[in-house]
Amino acid sequence: MKISTNFFSTATGITTVGLILGALAILLQHSGNPGNMGICVVCFNRDIAGAVGLHRAAVVQYLRPEILGMVLGAFLASLAFGEYRPRGGSSPVIRFLLGAIAAIGALVFLGCPWRAILRLAGGDAYAVFGMAGLICGVGIGTLFFRKGFSLGRSQTQSKVSGLVLPGIMLGLLLLYLMNPQIPGQDKSGVLFYSIKGPGSQHAPLLISLGVGLLVGALAQRSRFCTMGAMRDVILFNHWHLAKGFLAMLGMALLLNLWLGSFHWGFANQPIAQPDNLWNFLGMLTAGLAFALAGGCPGRQLFMAGEGDNDAAVFTMGLITGTAMAHNFGLASSGAGIGPHGAIATLMGLTICLLIGFFNCKRGA
Repeated sequence: MKISTNFFSTATGITTVGLILGALAILLQHSGNPGNMGICVVCFNRDIAGAVGLHRAAVVQYLRPEILGMVLGAFLASLAFGEYRPRGGSSPVIRFLLGAIAAIGALVFLGCPWRAILRLAGGDAYAVFGMAGLICGVGIGTLFFRKGFSLGRSQTQSKVSGLVLPGIMLGLLLLYLMNPQIPGQDKSGVLFYSIKGPGSQHAPLLISLGVGLLVGALAQRSRFCTMGAMRDVILFNHWHLAKGFLAMLGMALLLNLWLGSFHWGFANQPIAQPDNLWNFLGMLTAGLAFALAGGCPGRQLFMAGEGDNDAAVFTMGLITGTAMAHNFGLASSGAGIGPHGAIATLMGLTICLLIGFFNCKRGA
């Protein structure tokens, strides 16, 4: 019997990674990150978009080191284990569009799949509707998969091409170090900083960056993916990735209970919007976009780190979508969905359905 040389690809390994990710997310929350938001890939990319001026929502502007670290950690791990393989060219414009749609849907709910897990683990009852929408969105995606859905094959590309997104993240880290926040100031050099709201709540740089690097390395080795976990269960009744998903939820829940930060219900939940119909539909749209693109937003970062330029294009679409969500009144707040969030969600869902339909093999 062949024995895997990668511990993290085993059932025990993926479970261990999930436990570590859950613990690290709670560490970040108790080190200064917003409540039930130790790690949120979409929200943190939204904050990065604000930090570089792509949107001017003053309460969500901060160059989140966790995201930079996640890409760089995956990059370093892929180099160390011979898995840095630059590739791309599979429907880049569609992938960019899927990234933007996923961002808008997620910001209607106010969280990516990782944050949905952490919101559940913190007792946020609104997250039940978001998680249900996510599962349904991925479920719709599996219907297209059964009909032969594909965005085309990626092609091997030059080794330099795979360095673009890791290089951007390294450049942003250097920019952060050159333009540190000045206490009480909302701008430092070229970067914008929130002085109130979620963007002003963050763990210290070394903790955030260190956690990001570790998360990136572990997730790259284990192929951790929340969307992939749901897809595999629905399509194949295969629970390998789901063990990591459930372990992350379980560890975060246990730590919240231990630390007294579990508060079940709808009242006084941090950074949550109260319209459950749109919590469901926002994440349904995002879930379908993640499925069609081949990975949740975290997995897209990790794939981009190991040289996948299709994932890098999705990530750039995600960042652009988060900026659009705040520039055009699409994102939700504690008061409810944005003035144009409903129509944007329905348009995004329609576009995803069309992408799914027209990229299926006829007669499959």
